[in-house]
Parts: sequence; C-alpha cells; structure tokens
Amino acid sequence: MNRRQRYLSSSCWLSFFLITISFLSLLSACQEPSANGQSPAIRDTAITGQNAFSTLFFDSASLEKFLDERSMPDTARQLVRNFYNQRNYQFAWFDSTGVAEQALHFWNLQANYLEYSRDSSIYNPYLQAWADSVQANGMRTVPDSARERVEWQLTLQFFRYAAKAYMGDRQLNARDLNWYIPRKRVDILSMLDTLVKEKGKDINRYEPVNRQYALLRDQLKKYYEIQRLSSWTPLDITAKKLIRGDTGKAIIQLKNKLFLLGDLPVADSGNVFDESLELAIKKFQLRYGLKEDGIIGGSTLRELSQPLDYRIRQILVNIERIRWVPREPGSDYILVNIPEFKLHVYENGQYAHNMNVVVGTATNNTVIFTGNLKYVVFSPYWNVPPGILKKEVLPAIARDPSYLRRNNMEQYGNGQVRQKPGPQNSLGLVKFLFPNNFSIYLHDTPSKNLFKQDKRAFSHGCIRIAEPVWMATWLLRSDSSWTDAAIDKAMNAGKERFVTLKKEVPVFIGYFTAWVDREGRLNFRDDIYGHDKKMMGKMFN
Repeated sequence: MNRRQRYLSSSCWLSFFLITISFLSLLSACQEPSANGQSPAIRDTAITGQNAFSTLFFDSASLEKFLDERSMPDTARQLVRNFYNQRNYQFAWFDSTGVAEQALHFWNLQANYLEYSRDSSIYNPYLQAWADSVQANGMRTVPDSARERVEWQLTLQFFRYAAKAYMGDRQLNARDLNWYIPRKRVDILSMLDTLVKEKGKDINRYEPVNRQYALLRDQLKKYYEIQRLSSWTPLDITAKKLIRGDTGKAIIQLKNKLFLLGDLPVADSGNVFDESLELAIKKFQLRYGLKEDGIIGGSTLRELSQPLDYRIRQILVNIERIRWVPREPGSDYILVNIPEFKLHVYENGQYAHNMNVVVGTATNNTVIFTGNLKYVVFSPYWNVPPGILKKEVLPAIARDPSYLRRNNMEQYGNGQVRQKPGPQNSLGLVKFLFPNNFSIYLHDTPSKNLFKQDKRAFSHGCIRIAEPVWMATWLLRSDSSWTDAAIDKAMNAGKERFVTLKKEVPVFIGYFTAWVDREGRLNFRDDIYGHDKKMMGKMFN
C-alpha cells in the first residue's frame, strides 16, 4: 500500500476542492494578529534577483487570482499575502535547480505526522501526486506552467499542517472537554519563514511543542509496531490471581505481552512464573501506578487486558492535549497531574521535586486550569463552602448540636461556618493560594493516611499535598527570615497569617493519562473523570 492509499480516507477526494476552507477553520480562531495575517506586512522591495537565494519571482496579481478562486476568510488570505510580501514575491519552495531542499524536508515532516497521527484531514491529493512525481522523476519534474500553483499550494499546506500539528484540532473545544488552561498560540508565519531561511534543516529545533510531545510520539510508533507484528489476544486466565511458582499456558501469554511492552527484557517461552516474570510485572505495575507486588490479578490483570487499540487512542488523546499546552517555562513552576495523583516542582525550568497529592473525587472533579501562586497562609481558617455547608455541615448540626464545638468550628457572618486554625483543621496547618474562579488551592491535611493509597481521589476538589512543610520552605526560600523554625512556629501559631510571595509561581493543573517519565518509561493512568472517554468520542467517532 502506498502513502496515498494509506493516508487518504474516502471523504478526502470529495473535500479536496474545499481544501483551503478546512485549513482556514484551523487558522481563523487560533492566531495572534501578527500571526494570522490581520495586519498587512510591508512588501520588502530590497529583495531582488541579485541578492535573493533564488532568481525565481512571480507576479503578485497571479497570487491574488489564485486566492480569489478560493473561499477563505480575509485573515487567511492576508496570512499568505504577508508571507510573500516579506519575500517580495520570491518563490519559497523552488529555486533555479528545481525543488528546493526545504520543500522536501517539509514534505517528509508532514508524512511523518500523517503516519503517526493517522489524521487524513490535512491530506492533499494534488500535492501528494506532485510529491510522488518528484520522487519518481527527479527534482525538476514540475513544468514552469504549474510551478506557481504548486508553490502556493505548498504554502497553504504548511499553514494547515502547522496549525493542526502544533496547536491541535480546533474543532475540539477545550472548554467542552473541561480544559481551562488557555490554548497555546503559535506564530506559524514566523515558523514558515524560519523553515525557508534554514532550508528545512534540523526543524525539530524550532518545533513549537512541549518536550513530552516527541517522547509520546516515539512511544506511539512502538505501539503501532507491536500492533503490526504481533497478535494482541486477551489473556486466558481463569484463576483470580497468579503468583510466583504458578505454571500454565497463561504464563506464556503473560511473558509475551510483557516482552512486547518492554517490561520483560528477554523473550521467554517458558510456562513457569519465575523471578524474572515477577520483576517484569513490578515494572509494569510501576508504569501504571499500581501496587508493586509482582502478582497478576485485580487491577494489574485489568490493565494488561486492555486492547492495544485503546492504548493507542489513549496516547493520541494525550498527544492532542500536549499540543494545547505551552512550552515548559524556564522559571519556577508547579505542575499537578490529576490522574497521576502527583505534584511536580520545577526550579528555573529544571525538575526539582515531586510529592503525592489527593485530588477531587469523580463527583467533585478537580478543575484543569492554570493560575499564579501568590500567598502562603499559615494556620488557616477553613471557610466551609456553601455546597458542603448545605449538604453536610447543616444536617450534622441538626443531628448533633455539639457538632460545631467538637469540630472546632464557629458560625460567623450571615449563617456561614468556618473551622478554626489548629491541627484538626481540614486544611491542615498551611494552605497555598493561587486566586481563581474555581475556589481550588493547595493545602495540608490532617488525614495523612490517604497519601499511602494507590488511588487518591478523595477531596471536594482542592488539592491536598503530602509535604506542606517542604512546599512552604521552597516557596519562601529567597526570604532569609523564613527559617525552618519560623515556618514551624507560624504553622502551629493557631492564628491565621497571610504571607505574600515576592514572586508569583505559575501553577498548572493538568490531566494526562499517558506520558513518558524521566527514566524513559511510558506511563498510563486511569481516566478517573472520564475526560479521555469524552475526548475519544469526539476524536475517533
């Protein structure tokens, strides 16, 4: 099967004549004015045949006619005009020798994207026919009469590709998918200009994507290879669990799966549950956030029994999410990954620390958003939220008049209730505020035992952290007055105290159920809020 057959869906041929309409739906909503062409660029008449990389130029009137033939928003038309204005209408994809290097580099880059994404929406049969002809007949294949049209189609195609590959599918409404982190913006005009100037070499250097994107993409290719070369059949296990020393046909199946996934380093066709298999299972369990006991059963068996197609879709969903997020900041920042139940700390852009967290239940989801951490609050009050007050506290008071006193609570204001500072306060001895519309923050907790659980979705939406003293010390480390003793005293003072940070720290609360860790291991986690399921329905329907 050739590339055209591989990538082309039956609807692509019908949509080819509307190719620029679909590409513009990606562009019109996602660019800054300087990037989407709303502001006209000044024509650079200093570029001439004597000083340009190519002696090939075209008439601006010909481009205008090409654009007029297509139904597209004015912003997209201006994007194309701006690109060629900056070049004084010099060809970008051709030179006097024929097809320029950057054209081939871009086409290979796009082919790689189409292969791993399996996304036929940007497939261009006109350009694919041209590319096939170049491959078969050489670099000077395009006659002069067709060169302009191929040139302009390639420019349009790059904008379509870049919008989809680097900013994600604009038909997926992030807010409808419970994602409130602002989506990344990319100046694709500048990106194309850089690609042409550098002749498409080392394009990975300036791909505007998160580091995790490339790591997940490589893992996705491995899963495609497993799918192509092997038979991923369900495990034939009738016993409730399998442990070291057991034998049987299921052990052979189990070893094969774990070898394909990379957890078992050497292929083994034996039917004995030996030490090497036990170690492989523990590696698997680590990657899935499960109890590392080396036993097959329960959650471990459930995860091993997932179809390969589901894992591929799970990776694709998370790759799409990564397209939405900005590049990693070079400053301090905090990242909470909800399905992982972990908080990660970065100092000057470098990984510094992680800790367990407790997040919201499936009923009380922790929201996916970003904010700036501004305050450390020692010995905090807990102001009972209206929902909890109505559903839990007021009924408890009605049943037991001593409820407030026993829980160190008091009424204040207009019937509101708060819990006084102290060791039994629901927020613990310190909280960390990044003001937001969702009333979500980081805080200590008296319920330390919950951090020992593998699955930690127990809160009403806020995020409980396992190491509050470490967090307070790290946030206040630039202030010499906040010694360990001073922090301990403030946490146990029994009197609320707000401390404003000298420099705000960005906090990202994300939702990633597949990622590659710092040791290069592919991790998966449960879709605890059903966000993957909803997104899969929209992406693969």
